[in-house]
Amino acid sequence: MKPIVMIILEHCPHCRNARRWMAELKEENPQYQTLPIEMIDEKLHPEVSKRYSYYYVPTYYVGDVKVHEGVPTKEIVRDVFDKALGKFENG
Repeated sequence: MKPIVMIILEHCPHCRNARRWMAELKEENPQYQTLPIEMIDEKLHPEVSKRYSYYYVPTYYVGDVKVHEGVPTKEIVRDVFDKALGKFENG
């Protein structure tokens, strides 16, 4: 299992959708509930967000790898979670 870093802006509608889908997915699939997720609001923590390379929010990193940037869908969020669980490492 790898940690997830999610870079957001509090008032971003795409970030709100992504957070809602994250909650839904955790409710639907118990194995997602244990994923370590760090949310970094770029406005509240600019010194931390500047450590990452991105243009759009939300941006997801799994481990040290950027896996998604920009407008998400529920399927994209599911893929991020699955990558964090290591489901795509061998295929």
